[in-house]
Amino acid sequence: MPNRKSEPVDWEALFAGIARGKTAVEYGADRRIFDQGQPAESIFYVRKGKVKLSVISKQGKEAIVATLSAGDFLGEGCLAGQPLRMATATAIVECNLFRIEKSLMQRMLHEKHEISELFVAHLLSRNARFEADLVDQLFNSSEKRLARILLLLAHFGKESKAEPVLPGVSQDSLAQMVGTTRSRVSHFMNKFRKMGFIDYSDNDGLTVHSSLLSVVLHD
Repeated sequence: MPNRKSEPVDWEALFAGIARGKTAVEYGADRRIFDQGQPAESIFYVRKGKVKLSVISKQGKEAIVATLSAGDFLGEGCLAGQPLRMATATAIVECNLFRIEKSLMQRMLHEKHEISELFVAHLLSRNARFEADLVDQLFNSSEKRLARILLLLAHFGKESKAEPVLPGVSQDSLAQMVGTTRSRVSHFMNKFRKMGFIDYSDNDGLTVHSSLLSVVLHD
C-alpha cells in the first residue's frame, strides 16, 4: 500500500475549534503583544498581520531579531521551559492572533503525534530562516538586507499566497530591522522605486515587486 503524505495542519481551523484555553486577540499597529522579561505563560499564532521580535541589551540598545507573519507562532519558548519572555513582540501593522495557553499547547503536542511532528517541522523551518537572517546581517550590505526584508515582509518565497502590499511599515522600523540609519533606508527606498522594484504612497502603503529579487541575487 503506498505511503500517504501527511496533510499540513490547518492551525487556524484547529484552534478555532477549541473553546477553552484559547483566546482570539487583536492588536493595532505599534501595540506590544508581550514584553521582554514578562512571565512566559502562553504562545501566539498569527492569523493576520505582521509582528516584530526585538531585544534590548543591558546597555539599553534595541535590535529587531525577527519578523513574523500569518501562519507563524511566537512565544513558543515557554514550551521549552523558558520562564520569562526573551524578546518583545510588537505588531507592525494591525494584527489578529490566537493566544493559546501553555498547558493546552503542551497537551495537544503530547496527545496528537502528527501535530507535534508538524509543529517541530514548522519551528525548524523558522530557525533556518533566522540563521539565514543572521548570515544576511553579518555578510551582506545594508542595501541587500533591506531588499531581503522587504521580500520577506511581502511573503515572496513562501508557499502561501503573496501579499505584496504592506501598509503602515515605517522607515524607522525598517532601519531597525536592517541595522542602519533611517536616511540610508530612505536613500535605498527611493532607489528601488526609481528602478521599478517597489511602489509606495500614503494611501496604498508599500507594494513590493518580484523584480526586487535581483538586488538580493546580484553579486
